[in-house]
Parts: sequence; structure tokens; C-alpha cells
Amino acid sequence: MKTIDRKTMIHAVICLGIVLLTALLTILIAGIGKKQSSSIQTMSANFAGVQANHSAAIASNLVERTKLTSSSLVIPIYLSKEQQIARVPLEQYVAGVVAAEMPPDFELEALKAQAIASRTYIIRRIVDHDYSGVPVNGAWVTDTVANQAYTGDQQLQEEWGTLKYKDNMAKIKRAVDETAGLIITYSNKPINATFFSTSNGYTENSEDYWGDYIPYLRSVSSPWDAKLSPKYKQIVRMPYKQFLTKLGIETALPVNAASNSMQKAETSQGHRIEKIRIAGKLFSGKDIREKLQLNSSAFSWRISGETIEITTIGSGHGVGMSQWGANGMAQEGKTAADILKHYYTGIELQPDSKYMKL
Repeated sequence: MKTIDRKTMIHAVICLGIVLLTALLTILIAGIGKKQSSSIQTMSANFAGVQANHSAAIASNLVERTKLTSSSLVIPIYLSKEQQIARVPLEQYVAGVVAAEMPPDFELEALKAQAIASRTYIIRRIVDHDYSGVPVNGAWVTDTVANQAYTGDQQLQEEWGTLKYKDNMAKIKRAVDETAGLIITYSNKPINATFFSTSNGYTENSEDYWGDYIPYLRSVSSPWDAKLSPKYKQIVRMPYKQFLTKLGIETALPVNAASNSMQKAETSQGHRIEKIRIAGKLFSGKDIREKLQLNSSAFSWRISGETIEITTIGSGHGVGMSQWGANGMAQEGKTAADILKHYYTGIELQPDSKYMKL
């Protein structure tokens, strides 16, 4: 057996140390690699979770935005008597307009036609950001005929009494519920759904009363009003001098001479006076109606002594849907859609959700 010299022993120890150190380093590196890999996996999982949560939030937000259609709209109404703003859900607002604008004993299909027209009126204003005619900021519409009349539940109960209120509102709410979300459109836009009480047998072209041509507001026949409406005919008498004063006419002509100067210039397609010259001054039928506060611009007159007697046929501006005509159509078995398509030319009925996604 050979004796190992000191130098050889030292060399062996150093080699063994290097081997052990290398092994230890390998183990440490492997451990660190595992931790890093685990950390990276954790970070990836966390990021994926964040992405998933974010995507879910976006999806949820889109769902909520889709739900924000007219059914969740609240209409700020300026109450003219109270001089304050009331905020009312859309369909409740529509019910209040129908109650204010149309007799509750009308046929259900007429009430439904009114509900659709009234809903269309406010939706168009919202879509067009048209809040004209409202005296205060923050309101979208008034409760007067300057826009469309609206009456709240409390006032209706006072006007109708408890029992009639219950029956009337049940019928009106049925009309509103069965047409919920439905509006009138022309060329895929909500129309200006004008309406009025009673025709003279015809409705009026928009340009013949307001001066603006609107393709869906065309003159159509409406024969039902004459039989049904208590407002079909009205006679107004006043001193002839008062008549001239209201029109802003100053003349020294005797009554007979002045009356001979009243000449019809033109009659509209809707059989209303479009223009008339009185004592040399030219008026539109609309001017005469508004200045004399007549029911209609379809009128005739006669002079009796110092008094002028003016007979009007129909009630209202005459443009759009006749309410009494709508009731007459409903009595003949016509549906709300039939009524609206008769009075508004070339229109369609569509869900308001198409226009009201926010």
C-alpha cells in the first residue's frame, strides 16, 4: 500500500470541494427556477383573471346600457300651475297625456292610437334634443297644449272622482300597456305626431297651416267627425268694430262697405281658408283663427246689422290625426295601426328601443 503524499491529498480535497459546490449551486439554481416559474405562472393567472373580470365588467356594462331604453326614461315635465318640474316615468307620462288629451270613453283602439302618437311626440323631442317652448331649464316638455297636455293622477282623481278614476285609468293604462314602446316613424325617424280635436271633413297639409312641407302630414279625408264631434260646428258673434279691432284694422268705412271688402283669396286642399283680404289687408286663415280665437280656420261669415256672425267647422289646427275621426274609425272596427296609417302618410310603427339606446 502506497502512502498518499500531502500534495496529492490537498488536490483531492480541492476537487471534492469543487464537485460538492457545483452540486449545491445546481440545486439552488433549480429551486430558484421553480420559484420564478411559479411566480410567472401566478402573474399570468392573475393577469388572466383581471382580463376576465374586465371583460365581464364590459359585458355587464353593455347589458345595462342596452337596458337603458325608453322603459327606464324619466320625463321632466314643467307643471305650469305649480311652476315646478315633476319627474315621471315615460309610460306614466304617456297615460297622463292620453287622459288629458282624449275622452276616456273613446274606443280602446282610438286611445291606443293616441298613446302611440303621444309617446312618439316626446321621443322625437328627446332624440332631436328639441326642448323648445319650455320656460325653464331642466324640463323637456310642459303640461300644456303648447306641447301636449298632461294631467297627473291626483288632479284626475279630483276631476273624475274615485270610482270613475279607477275605471278610466284602467282603460287608459290598458291602451298604454298594449302599445308600450311603440312609436311612429317616417324614413326611420320618429315623426312630429301632431293631432287635434275635430276635422272639417279633411285634415290639412302642414305647409298650408305652418308653412313647412312635411311629407307625412298630408291632407286626407275624415268624414267621421261631422257625425260624432260636439265641436264640429261653432257660431261666434261679435260687433263688427270689435272684429276689425282684433284684426288690427282701422277703417272709417260703413259696415256694409267694409263687409263687401271681405274676399276669400285662396282655399287650401284641406278646405280651410288659406288667405283672405279684409279692408285691403291680407291675412292667412291661421292669422284670423288665432287673432279671433276661433275653433278652426275653416270658417264663413255673414253680417247682420252691426254684428258679424262667424261659423267655424272643425276644431284645432287640422294637421295630423283627428281625435274624433280616430274614434269614428275605431267604432268601425279599425285598429290603432289602421288609424295612424290613415292620418299619417307613409309611416311605419317601430319599437322606440331602436332610437333610445343610451
